[in-house]
Amino acid sequence: MKFRTGLMLGATFLAGLAMASHPGVLPGAGMLASPAMAETAPDASPTSNHAETYRLLTLFGTVLDLVRADYVEPVSDKDLITNALNGMLTGLDPHSSYMTEKQYADMMVQMKGEFGGLGLELQQQDGHIRVVSPVDGTPGFRAGIKPGDYIIAVDGHPVDGTPLDEAVKKMRGKPNTKITLTLVREKTPKPIILTLTREIIHIEVIKSALYDRIGYIRIAQFNEETEKGLLKAYNQLKQQAGGKLAGLVLDLRNDPGGLLNQAIDVSSSFIRSGEIVSTRARHPKDSQRWDAHGTDITDGLPIVVLINGGSASASEIVSGALQDHNRAVLLGTRTFGKGSVQSIMPIPGNGAIRLTTARYYTPSGRSIQALGITPDIPVKETREDPGFSLREADLEHILKNQGGNQTKAPQRTDLPAIAKTIPGEPPANWPEFDYTKPKTDFQLQQGLRVVRSMAGLPAPDPSAALPAAKPPAAGKDEPTHH
Repeated sequence: MKFRTGLMLGATFLAGLAMASHPGVLPGAGMLASPAMAETAPDASPTSNHAETYRLLTLFGTVLDLVRADYVEPVSDKDLITNALNGMLTGLDPHSSYMTEKQYADMMVQMKGEFGGLGLELQQQDGHIRVVSPVDGTPGFRAGIKPGDYIIAVDGHPVDGTPLDEAVKKMRGKPNTKITLTLVREKTPKPIILTLTREIIHIEVIKSALYDRIGYIRIAQFNEETEKGLLKAYNQLKQQAGGKLAGLVLDLRNDPGGLLNQAIDVSSSFIRSGEIVSTRARHPKDSQRWDAHGTDITDGLPIVVLINGGSASASEIVSGALQDHNRAVLLGTRTFGKGSVQSIMPIPGNGAIRLTTARYYTPSGRSIQALGITPDIPVKETREDPGFSLREADLEHILKNQGGNQTKAPQRTDLPAIAKTIPGEPPANWPEFDYTKPKTDFQLQQGLRVVRSMAGLPAPDPSAALPAAKPPAAGKDEPTHH
């Protein structure tokens, strides 16, 4: 089995997100798409016992007969077996699941972006619908929905206990139609009620701005346009800086992941040589390693990467590679900690399964599964920031962290002296954080301080306002066509 290059945060759905896909590849909201065929028989487990398997299948049939005969109301065999299949997969880990034909078709529609949505990355935990992150520039983002919020009602109807795909379906609808969400937020005593307008979602994957001679590039997600958008934005920043760009801030906060090949290409844009990432599957022949392409587009300029608990999967691959190669300084809070790979395996006429098929490892050989990437300079977003209420380690049935040669990043000896002076949280008088106002973004401001120091630029006067960003460089990806 050869893995196609599409890796994303697992077991999530995107409420209104237009995604790109390779021909023949179906990168859903959070998986490595694979051409693995459902009819390929897996190798027998060393502990398999045909007699025991037959006994357990007989038990399954007995339970099926009892439910069919005595449940309080009639239930179709199709529903019973579908529930059993999904239970079998979700019991393995949080990112494996079964999709019926309709759910599979709905995912295809989701890939095409031919529906109105809100731009929310969602995940289900213990029957609750949790926001992993809002997508930049979407209705959910503009309404102020935050990572860690729980959606408890849609248009006044409770969704607690509702399957994730059904809850997402309720949030979809025709563009320009209204929808009301009821949210629960940590440390907020009352539910939050928001009315939003659905839109066709086209992600602005790359945003960029120039602060004096320091470039800023935000990657919202890793899709087919990411590397191309990164190169375009970087070249425009160089041009804006008159060829005198002194450093770069790469913002991966709330980036839930994307295509593996894009994570590799983005990492290779800053690392000249060596390993970027490797995957280890159950069978050694299916394990792979990817190396850098030999080019650093910045020619060695200092880089700071911003990360937080919403940085997952592909964004963790980039962060881990840059950290292990001492190519960038990571600033922010610990990442989500998803170190596994999922494959989509279509079952002709019967939907598909999403199955965890490998773990991935950073260049130093560490697995970040359930651990995440720890920043070199810890900086909280706000003083009251409780951290993300849910990470990979908090999910049920998670994969164990194993197979790596270590769990911690190699000791850094190259951090700039300014790292010791960076405060871990904003001062008491810091303005309320607003993504649309860079001056209120404490993590960004500290990242800019670190890059300026690494570049040998004078520190800005703390009493003076940060130089206004020049108009963002064009980096918006084109709508995806299928």
